[in-house]
Amino acid sequence: GRFLLKLLGCEGMQRPRTEVILLTSMSVNICEGPERKQLVTCVEAVEAYIERIKEVNPLTNAVVKDRFQEALEEARQVDELLSEGPADESLEEKFPFLGVPITVKEAFSLHGMPNTSGLVSRRNVIATSDATVVSRLKQAGAIPLGVTNCSELCMWYESSNRVYGRTNNPYDLQRIVGGSSGGEGCVLAAACSVIGVGSDIGGSIRMPAFFNGVFGHKPTTGVVPNDGQFPNARGVRTNFLCTGPMCRYAEDLEPMLRVMAGPGVRKLKLDEKVSLEKIKFHCMDHDGGSVFVSPVDKEILQVQKKVVEHLEGELGIQVQRVAIHKMKYSFQIWSAMMSSKDSDGQEAQLFTDLLGDHGKPVWPLWELMKWLVGMSSHTFPAIALGLTEKLVKLNPGGNAKLVSMGKSLQAEMETLLGPDGVLLYPSHPTVAPKHHSPLCMPFNFAYTAIFNVLGLPVTQCPLGLSSEGLPLGIQLVAAAYNDHLTLTVARYLEKAFGGWVFPGKA
Repeated sequence: GRFLLKLLGCEGMQRPRTEVILLTSMSVNICEGPERKQLVTCVEAVEAYIERIKEVNPLTNAVVKDRFQEALEEARQVDELLSEGPADESLEEKFPFLGVPITVKEAFSLHGMPNTSGLVSRRNVIATSDATVVSRLKQAGAIPLGVTNCSELCMWYESSNRVYGRTNNPYDLQRIVGGSSGGEGCVLAAACSVIGVGSDIGGSIRMPAFFNGVFGHKPTTGVVPNDGQFPNARGVRTNFLCTGPMCRYAEDLEPMLRVMAGPGVRKLKLDEKVSLEKIKFHCMDHDGGSVFVSPVDKEILQVQKKVVEHLEGELGIQVQRVAIHKMKYSFQIWSAMMSSKDSDGQEAQLFTDLLGDHGKPVWPLWELMKWLVGMSSHTFPAIALGLTEKLVKLNPGGNAKLVSMGKSLQAEMETLLGPDGVLLYPSHPTVAPKHHSPLCMPFNFAYTAIFNVLGLPVTQCPLGLSSEGLPLGIQLVAAAYNDHLTLTVARYLEKAFGGWVFPGKA
């Protein structure tokens, strides 16, 4: 029963500390020490998570379609497997997530579940197969409980759409969960799932992880397959879209990444031992003052300063402060590179084509007129993006300069970080905003988006709560294929700053 310890939040035999997970009754189950025993059956654990979802979901609207009956049947099969004899190392190798409840962003195919990505015209689309990463996690023994909400076509940082409605932040229901993997961030923060699957082309893993106080990792580009999600990247955007893990506990990121990457994990250095004292830490407090982006909140700056002080005091190192001038143009660089041609000269896919989903063309201006009288089947952010995307193409000379600036920034970052560097950088300029307020500052996602077009691995790490009780956090950035560095630092900071904080904690 050692694998069932995962179901209670005791995911690693090597964990030195007691781990608890709050169940729906607000009671706790505890597992500790090297002589751990199976405390519950898999069915009991899955039932507890199901009850938790039923309790919380009417408030948060994070799980948009469940598969509870199928999950319970799969849990029974796990119990039968474990009843056949004592678990051994070979079983753990074969099924590293045996019996672990997971949730999946609705944009990914999960057999028998809807796969609309919040698009009304796809409301009857049911997945007939599993996305590659979902299949790998299921083969590793994980049990999906259901699919979670996202923004329309995964291109906005509030998870709200005309199919499922809006998801609310468990720390404050009047605030956003982020997007586009917002349902995943929410369901993990609310202790309704153990681990989750997200995707990220402009911060869609890291913003929800930040706003909801959990961990999220955007891997180095090209390591984890993106197959089986809608919409998938085409052309140059295949270099920017990343699929990655989300979870409450930092140490679960690496085993998830190993399973999700499959053979691609060979590109990484996850088996290399990391000495924190030998990492060259760099710190940047803000993007340099972009006119399009909000100033960084005081409390976010304060907690980043605490991280620097802790690293310097505990590890005896010097964190180097840097000012990378080109970061001031993060949004412009991301936008230009997202709309550029690939190496074969293929144009980037238009968002309006995706809105039509290969059917009738969508005319954004007409949709705006319909939206004003409550008749459009699209959200305002999607319509606005459709209206503005062609504006980017009106200045090809300026775009070419921005693309060139992006490539220059990429080279500068790789040189700065090298084989042993980690950059500390804000996850977002503000804590979780109130609903609809992202419309007033639509480009604030630039703090995460820039690292997509640079192809760098980034781990979002929670750092406790603000004075308003909202999650704080930080991005940890490394050079390409150095994911092991940011994952190691995330585990260290979790111990130092406490990691995930239960939303009901005063």
